[in-house]
Amino acid sequence: MSKTCIPRRGDYTVYSTFQSHEPEFDYLKSLEIEEKINKIRWLRRKNQAHFLLSTNDKTIKLWKVSEKDKKIEGYNTKEDSGIMRDPMNITSLRVPVLKSMELMVEASPRRVFANAHTYHINSISVNSDQETYLSADDLRINLWNLEITDQSFNIVDIKPTNMEELTEVITAAEFHPLECNLFVYSSSKGTIRLCDMRSSALCDKHAKLFEEQDDPTTRSFFSEIISSISDVKISNSGRYMMSRDYMTVKVWDLHMETKPIETYPVHEYLRPKLCSLYENDCIFDKFECCWSGTDQYIMTGAYNNFFRMFDRSAKRDVTLEASKDIAKPKTILKPRKVCIGNKRKKDEISVDCLDFNKKILHTAWHPNENIVAVAATNNLYLFQEKL
Repeated sequence: MSKTCIPRRGDYTVYSTFQSHEPEFDYLKSLEIEEKINKIRWLRRKNQAHFLLSTNDKTIKLWKVSEKDKKIEGYNTKEDSGIMRDPMNITSLRVPVLKSMELMVEASPRRVFANAHTYHINSISVNSDQETYLSADDLRINLWNLEITDQSFNIVDIKPTNMEELTEVITAAEFHPLECNLFVYSSSKGTIRLCDMRSSALCDKHAKLFEEQDDPTTRSFFSEIISSISDVKISNSGRYMMSRDYMTVKVWDLHMETKPIETYPVHEYLRPKLCSLYENDCIFDKFECCWSGTDQYIMTGAYNNFFRMFDRSAKRDVTLEASKDIAKPKTILKPRKVCIGNKRKKDEISVDCLDFNKKILHTAWHPNENIVAVAATNNLYLFQEKL
């Protein structure tokens, strides 16, 4: 599981940069809507162009990203510069021709899906049919058709009549990768619900409820906070599901609701520090998780720009660090270890020395190769398996 920074096909460079959202202001609610992007989801590729969905707190957009390496020259009614020609000066008919040009990547908005969420959007997920997608906020989940922008269907609504009775919020939602009628959503109370859209139009009643009971002997003030699920991902095979809470990653069998089949501690050494993490709001950080293409490995982020990988078959795990100091060509990432107490070995770092401002919240794994991407603050790191 050692990783190196050398990509198989040479160095990575920026393919395209474009502004997805602009700052807005909701005058009815006197609320400023930031331009920051909450989620990006790719659609399955059907032609030479790429399509993706991006969302900020309120508005979802469908983008087309395409390459252009040819241009048309020899128009009859206008010059190549775009200036219209005087019809009186046109004395001959020309056949326009295609000429090669320097490669240009264009990003154009194809659809804008707005005005459907009262609360901040936290998830979007494209269905396996590639025709519909869902969007979720704290209290509702909507179903959209990619071709229709002015209409969506509310498929989950957990908003109580009296908001004082609110006990949980939706934290993440995702479609099943193979069954277009199934989706899951997680909550701040540590539960995951699987819903079947064939049963009813409004999926207020779940088909399955995945929940692990707390151990009363270890319950504390922070138990409910750290049990809140920040991310949920169904495996590529469609058989398993992974959830990330503050302290652990859990793997569930979709056929067994009572308890996870695997539990992986991410940073157990932080448990004695939960009080200080609560005071500086780090305990509310939302870490994502991801599957490898074969579902054998899982990955998630941690503090100090550490990220964790777990080998489900060999029952092995490793902690690696994404840093500018070590992200050099042909550098093999060395496993990092965190120790508790004053005594530490040469290659270990004390838990008291961890930088909680450096955190890896977003991770991704290539669907076919052992290439991973981790986002650390304003930097994106790409690592691949040692060749």
